[in-house]
Amino acid sequence: MADEVAGIRDRMSRRQQLPEEVASYVRELIISGTVKPGEFLRMERIAEQVGVSNTPVREGLLVLKSEGFVQLVPRRGFVVAPFTKQDVRDLFWAQAQLAKEMAARAAKKITPEQVARLEVNLKEFQEAVASGDRERIADLGYAFHRQINLAADSHRLALLLGSVVNHLPNRFYASIEAQVSATGDEHPLLVEAMRRHDVRKARSLMEHHIMASADHLIDILEQRGLWDDQGADARESAS
Repeated sequence: MADEVAGIRDRMSRRQQLPEEVASYVRELIISGTVKPGEFLRMERIAEQVGVSNTPVREGLLVLKSEGFVQLVPRRGFVVAPFTKQDVRDLFWAQAQLAKEMAARAAKKITPEQVARLEVNLKEFQEAVASGDRERIADLGYAFHRQINLAADSHRLALLLGSVVNHLPNRFYASIEAQVSATGDEHPLLVEAMRRHDVRKARSLMEHHIMASADHLIDILEQRGLWDDQGADARESAS
C-alpha cells in the first residue's frame, strides 16, 4: 500500500513538473533570441523537443502567458510577446535589488567558515576561467551566489529572489553569468567585502555585477537581431 501511495505521489509530482519543464525550455528560446517577438510557437514541435504530450505544453505556455512572455491569439495559438531592452533591464534590476540586499546581509552575518568556502570557490573559479571550462565556470558561478545567499540567512528574501531568477532560464543565465564573471573582478572583490564585513561595498558590488549581466545579454540579443527591422515586421504581421 505504501509503495502504491508513493507511486501515485511520484506521478502527481511529475505531472506538476512537466509544464514547468516546458516553460523553462520556451523561456530559454525567447531570452536567447532563438525565437523572436511575433513568431508563433508550434505546440507539436515543443512537445517533441521536450518529450512530453501537448497537454503539459499548453499548460506551460499558459504559465508563460501569465508571465508576459507569450500571448494567446484566438484560433491561432501562442505567439511570442514583444520583448524590449527595458524588459531585460527590468528583470535584472528586480534581481539586483534583492541580490544586493542578500549580499549586504551576508557581509554582516558571514562566518569565517563561510568565507573560507567562498575562497575555495574563487580559486576553483579562477582555474576554470584559465582552462576555458565554460560549464565549470557556470556551475561555480551559481554556487558562489548560492553560498552568499545562504550566508545571508534570509529564507523569505531568498524565495523572492528565486522567483525573479526563475524568469531567466537557468542554462542561458548561467552562461551570461559566466561570461561577465570571467571578464571582471567582482567575485574577488565580493569575497574581500565579505571577509571585511563591508556591508556597503558588498551591496554596491552585487548590484553592479547583476546589472552588468543585463548589459551583456542586451548586447547578445542585439547581435542576434532581436530588435532589428525584421523583428518589427514580424510583430506587425502577427497582429
